[in-house]
Amino acid sequence: MASSTPPAPAAALVHMSADETLTGEAVALDVQPVGLFLRAVGALIDFLVGVALLIGGGLLLVAMVGEGTLPESAIGIGVISLLVLVMVVVPTTIETLSRGRSLGRLAVGARIVRADGGAAGFRHAMIRALIGVLELWFTLGAVAAVVGMFTPRAQRLGDLLAGTASERTRTRPLPPAAPGLPPGLDAWADVADVSRLPDRLAARVSRFVRGADALEPAARARVAASLAEAVAPFVSPHPTVDAETFVRAVSAVRRDREYRALLLENERAAALTERP
Repeated sequence: MASSTPPAPAAALVHMSADETLTGEAVALDVQPVGLFLRAVGALIDFLVGVALLIGGGLLLVAMVGEGTLPESAIGIGVISLLVLVMVVVPTTIETLSRGRSLGRLAVGARIVRADGGAAGFRHAMIRALIGVLELWFTLGAVAAVVGMFTPRAQRLGDLLAGTASERTRTRPLPPAAPGLPPGLDAWADVADVSRLPDRLAARVSRFVRGADALEPAARARVAASLAEAVAPFVSPHPTVDAETFVRAVSAVRRDREYRALLLENERAAALTERP
Protein backbone atom coordinates (compact mmCIF):
# COMPACT_ATOMS: atom_id res chain seq x y z
CA MET A 1 0.00 0.00 0.00
CA ALA A 2 1.54 3.30 -1.10
CA SER A 3 1.97 5.88 1.59
CA SER A 4 1.20 9.51 0.93
CA THR A 5 3.11 12.39 2.40
CA PRO A 6 0.89 14.52 4.65
CA PRO A 7 0.64 18.15 3.66
CA ALA A 8 2.77 20.61 5.58
CA PRO A 9 0.90 22.40 8.37
CA ALA A 10 -0.11 25.96 7.67
CA ALA A 11 2.16 27.29 10.40
CA ALA A 12 5.19 25.66 8.74
CA LEU A 13 4.76 27.46 5.43
CA VAL A 14 7.18 30.20 4.48
CA HIS A 15 5.79 33.66 5.15
CA MET A 16 7.45 36.50 3.29
CA SER A 17 7.24 40.17 4.02
CA ALA A 18 7.57 42.89 1.41
CA ASP A 19 11.24 43.37 2.36
CA GLU A 20 12.23 39.72 1.92
CA THR A 21 13.60 37.96 -1.16
CA LEU A 22 12.83 34.30 -1.80
CA THR A 23 15.80 32.46 -3.32
CA GLY A 24 15.62 29.44 -5.59
CA GLU A 25 16.17 27.22 -2.54
CA ALA A 26 13.05 28.72 -0.86
CA VAL A 27 15.16 30.65 1.63
CA ALA A 28 13.78 34.06 2.58
CA LEU A 29 16.51 36.71 2.63
CA ASP A 30 15.97 39.87 4.64
CA VAL A 31 17.22 42.52 2.22
CA GLN A 32 16.79 46.27 2.18
CA PRO A 33 15.08 47.45 -1.00
CA VAL A 34 15.69 50.98 -2.23
CA GLY A 35 12.75 53.32 -1.74
CA LEU A 36 10.96 55.16 -4.52
CA PHE A 37 12.60 58.51 -3.70
CA LEU A 38 16.17 57.19 -3.88
CA ARG A 39 15.36 55.26 -7.03
CA ALA A 40 14.03 58.47 -8.58
CA VAL A 41 17.19 60.36 -7.60
CA GLY A 42 19.41 57.68 -9.13
CA ALA A 43 17.28 57.55 -12.29
CA LEU A 44 17.44 61.34 -12.58
CA ILE A 45 21.25 61.26 -12.42
CA ASP A 46 21.39 58.57 -15.10
CA PHE A 47 18.87 60.53 -17.20
CA LEU A 48 20.95 63.70 -17.02
CA VAL A 49 24.05 61.74 -18.02
CA GLY A 50 22.13 60.34 -20.98
CA VAL A 51 20.94 63.81 -21.99
CA ALA A 52 24.53 65.05 -21.85
CA LEU A 53 25.59 62.17 -24.11
CA LEU A 54 22.79 62.97 -26.54
CA ILE A 55 23.78 66.63 -26.67
CA GLY A 56 27.44 65.74 -27.12
CA GLY A 57 26.60 63.21 -29.83
CA GLY A 58 24.30 65.66 -31.58
CA LEU A 59 26.99 68.33 -31.63
CA LEU A 60 29.42 65.79 -33.02
CA LEU A 61 26.99 64.89 -35.81
CA VAL A 62 26.49 68.56 -36.69
CA ALA A 63 30.24 69.09 -36.77
CA MET A 64 30.76 66.06 -39.00
CA VAL A 65 28.10 67.29 -41.43
CA GLY A 66 29.60 70.78 -41.43
CA GLU A 67 33.05 69.42 -42.23
CA GLY A 68 31.68 67.18 -44.95
CA THR A 69 32.75 64.00 -43.15
CA LEU A 70 29.12 62.84 -42.96
CA PRO A 71 26.68 63.42 -45.82
CA GLU A 72 23.41 65.16 -45.04
CA SER A 73 21.49 62.10 -46.22
CA ALA A 74 22.99 60.09 -43.36
CA ILE A 75 21.84 62.49 -40.61
CA GLY A 76 18.66 60.50 -39.97
CA ILE A 77 20.60 57.26 -39.60
CA GLY A 78 23.09 58.99 -37.31
CA VAL A 79 20.35 60.39 -35.06
CA ILE A 80 18.63 57.01 -34.76
CA SER A 81 21.95 55.29 -34.04
CA LEU A 82 22.74 57.89 -31.40
CA LEU A 83 19.36 57.39 -29.71
CA VAL A 84 19.74 53.60 -29.68
CA LEU A 85 23.29 53.90 -28.40
CA VAL A 86 22.44 56.24 -25.51
CA MET A 87 19.06 54.77 -24.53
CA VAL A 88 19.72 51.05 -24.94
CA VAL A 89 23.31 50.05 -25.67
CA VAL A 90 25.10 52.19 -23.06
CA PRO A 91 22.71 51.37 -20.13
CA THR A 92 22.74 47.67 -21.01
CA THR A 93 26.53 47.52 -21.25
CA ILE A 94 27.16 49.46 -18.05
CA GLU A 95 24.59 47.50 -16.05
CA THR A 96 25.93 44.17 -17.31
CA LEU A 97 29.62 44.92 -16.73
CA SER A 98 29.05 46.57 -13.32
CA ARG A 99 26.65 43.83 -12.15
CA GLY A 100 23.59 46.01 -11.75
CA ARG A 101 25.14 49.38 -11.03
CA SER A 102 25.25 52.73 -12.81
CA LEU A 103 26.42 56.23 -11.99
CA GLY A 104 23.09 57.15 -10.44
CA ARG A 105 22.86 53.95 -8.41
CA LEU A 106 26.39 54.38 -7.15
CA ALA A 107 25.38 57.85 -5.91
CA VAL A 108 22.38 56.55 -3.93
CA GLY A 109 23.97 53.24 -2.86
CA ALA A 110 21.88 50.81 -4.89
CA ARG A 111 22.21 48.06 -7.45
CA ILE A 112 19.89 45.95 -9.60
CA VAL A 113 19.55 42.26 -8.69
CA ARG A 114 17.31 39.40 -9.75
CA ALA A 115 14.06 38.87 -7.89
CA ASP A 116 15.67 35.91 -6.08
CA GLY A 117 18.62 38.02 -4.92
CA GLY A 118 21.14 36.80 -7.52
CA ALA A 119 23.21 39.00 -9.81
CA ALA A 120 21.39 40.41 -12.82
CA GLY A 121 22.79 39.55 -16.25
CA PHE A 122 22.73 40.77 -19.84
CA ARG A 123 19.17 39.61 -20.50
CA HIS A 124 17.81 41.49 -17.48
CA ALA A 125 19.75 44.63 -18.40
CA MET A 126 18.53 44.51 -22.02
CA ILE A 127 14.87 44.12 -21.03
CA ARG A 128 15.13 46.95 -18.52
CA ALA A 129 16.80 49.23 -21.09
CA LEU A 130 14.24 48.50 -23.81
CA ILE A 131 11.30 49.11 -21.48
CA GLY A 132 13.12 52.15 -20.10
CA VAL A 133 12.88 53.83 -23.51
CA LEU A 134 9.12 54.02 -22.96
CA GLU A 135 8.79 54.52 -19.23
CA LEU A 136 11.86 56.68 -18.61
CA TRP A 137 12.61 58.56 -21.82
CA PHE A 138 9.34 58.96 -23.71
CA THR A 139 7.28 59.68 -20.56
CA LEU A 140 10.09 61.35 -18.54
CA GLY A 141 9.76 58.71 -15.82
CA ALA A 142 6.02 59.15 -15.27
CA VAL A 143 5.18 55.50 -16.01
CA ALA A 144 8.04 54.28 -13.79
CA ALA A 145 6.90 56.51 -10.92
CA VAL A 146 3.27 55.36 -11.13
CA VAL A 147 4.20 51.67 -11.29
CA GLY A 148 6.77 52.10 -8.49
CA MET A 149 4.18 53.58 -6.15
CA PHE A 150 2.04 50.43 -6.39
CA THR A 151 4.76 47.78 -6.06
CA PRO A 152 6.11 46.68 -2.64
CA ARG A 153 9.78 47.15 -3.57
CA ALA A 154 9.34 50.26 -5.76
CA GLN A 155 9.87 48.21 -8.92
CA ARG A 156 9.30 49.90 -12.26
CA LEU A 157 7.73 48.25 -15.28
CA GLY A 158 11.11 47.14 -16.61
CA ASP A 159 11.87 45.41 -13.28
CA LEU A 160 8.56 43.54 -13.33
CA LEU A 161 9.13 42.27 -16.87
CA ALA A 162 12.81 41.43 -16.31
CA GLY A 163 12.28 39.89 -12.87
CA THR A 164 14.60 42.31 -11.07
CA ALA A 165 14.55 44.70 -8.12
CA SER A 166 16.77 47.36 -6.59
CA GLU A 167 18.51 46.69 -3.29
CA ARG A 168 20.72 48.74 -1.03
CA THR A 169 24.47 48.33 -1.13
CA ARG A 170 25.03 50.66 1.84
CA THR A 171 23.47 49.39 5.02
CA ARG A 172 23.63 50.82 8.48
CA PRO A 173 26.22 49.15 10.73
CA LEU A 174 24.87 46.84 13.37
CA PRO A 175 24.65 48.35 16.84
CA PRO A 176 27.34 47.28 19.31
CA ALA A 177 26.62 44.27 21.44
CA ALA A 178 24.79 45.01 24.67
CA PRO A 179 27.00 44.87 27.79
CA GLY A 180 26.78 41.64 29.73
CA LEU A 181 26.35 41.00 33.43
CA PRO A 182 28.99 42.76 35.56
CA PRO A 183 31.51 40.31 37.03
CA GLY A 184 30.86 38.88 40.49
CA LEU A 185 27.05 39.01 40.25
CA ASP A 186 26.32 35.56 38.80
CA ALA A 187 24.93 34.22 42.08
CA TRP A 188 22.72 37.29 42.51
CA ALA A 189 21.44 37.03 38.93
CA ASP A 190 20.21 33.47 39.58
CA VAL A 191 17.82 34.61 42.34
CA ALA A 192 17.10 38.23 41.40
CA ASP A 193 13.49 39.21 40.72
CA VAL A 194 13.27 41.90 38.03
CA SER A 195 9.92 40.90 36.53
CA ARG A 196 8.07 43.85 38.12
CA LEU A 197 10.25 46.43 36.36
CA PRO A 198 7.98 48.64 34.15
CA ASP A 199 8.70 48.52 30.43
CA ARG A 200 9.27 52.28 30.13
CA LEU A 201 11.74 52.29 32.98
CA ALA A 202 13.47 49.23 31.52
CA ALA A 203 13.83 51.05 28.20
CA ARG A 204 15.41 54.04 29.97
CA VAL A 205 17.85 51.73 31.73
CA SER A 206 18.74 50.02 28.44
CA ARG A 207 19.42 53.34 26.72
CA PHE A 208 21.65 54.45 29.58
CA VAL A 209 23.63 51.20 29.56
CA ARG A 210 24.26 51.45 25.80
CA GLY A 211 25.33 55.09 25.90
CA ALA A 212 26.95 55.35 29.33
CA ASP A 213 30.51 55.22 28.01
CA ALA A 214 29.91 58.39 25.96
CA LEU A 215 28.75 60.45 28.97
CA GLU A 216 30.87 62.73 31.09
CA PRO A 217 31.82 61.05 34.41
CA ALA A 218 29.78 63.49 36.53
CA ALA A 219 26.69 63.23 34.34
CA ARG A 220 27.11 59.48 34.11
CA ALA A 221 27.19 59.09 37.88
CA ARG A 222 24.20 61.41 38.30
CA VAL A 223 22.05 59.56 35.77
CA ALA A 224 23.08 56.17 37.19
CA ALA A 225 22.10 57.25 40.71
CA SER A 226 18.73 58.52 39.49
CA LEU A 227 18.00 55.31 37.61
CA ALA A 228 19.14 53.12 40.49
CA GLU A 229 16.75 54.96 42.81
CA ALA A 230 13.88 54.47 40.35
CA VAL A 231 14.69 50.79 39.74
CA ALA A 232 15.26 49.76 43.37
CA PRO A 233 11.56 49.34 44.37
CA PHE A 234 11.04 46.82 41.55
CA VAL A 235 14.10 44.62 42.19
CA SER A 236 14.70 42.10 44.94
CA PRO A 237 17.16 41.38 46.49
CA HIS A 238 19.55 44.32 46.09
CA PRO A 239 23.20 43.52 45.43
CA THR A 240 25.84 45.39 47.41
CA VAL A 241 27.29 47.38 44.51
CA ASP A 242 27.45 50.96 43.31
CA ALA A 243 24.56 52.56 41.44
CA GLU A 244 25.90 52.12 37.91
CA THR A 245 26.82 48.47 38.44
CA PHE A 246 23.36 47.87 39.91
CA VAL A 247 21.67 49.42 36.88
CA ARG A 248 23.85 47.48 34.44
CA ALA A 249 23.15 44.21 36.28
CA VAL A 250 19.38 44.75 36.27
CA SER A 251 19.44 45.53 32.54
CA ALA A 252 21.49 42.42 31.74
CA VAL A 253 19.32 40.08 33.83
CA ARG A 254 16.08 41.39 32.35
CA ARG A 255 17.42 41.19 28.79
CA ASP A 256 18.74 37.63 29.21
CA ARG A 257 15.52 36.38 30.74
CA GLU A 258 13.37 37.94 28.02
CA TYR A 259 15.62 36.34 25.41
CA ARG A 260 15.32 32.92 27.03
CA ALA A 261 11.54 33.31 27.26
CA LEU A 262 11.39 34.13 23.56
CA LEU A 263 13.45 31.06 22.68
CA LEU A 264 11.16 28.83 24.77
CA GLU A 265 8.10 30.31 23.10
CA ASN A 266 9.55 29.59 19.66
CA GLU A 267 10.40 26.02 20.70
CA ARG A 268 6.83 25.45 21.94
CA ALA A 269 5.40 26.83 18.70
CA ALA A 270 7.71 24.59 16.67
CA ALA A 271 6.71 21.54 18.73
CA LEU A 272 3.00 22.26 18.14
CA THR A 273 3.46 22.50 14.39
CA GLU A 274 5.35 19.17 14.29
CA ARG A 275 2.51 17.24 15.91
CA PRO A 276 0.61 15.00 13.41
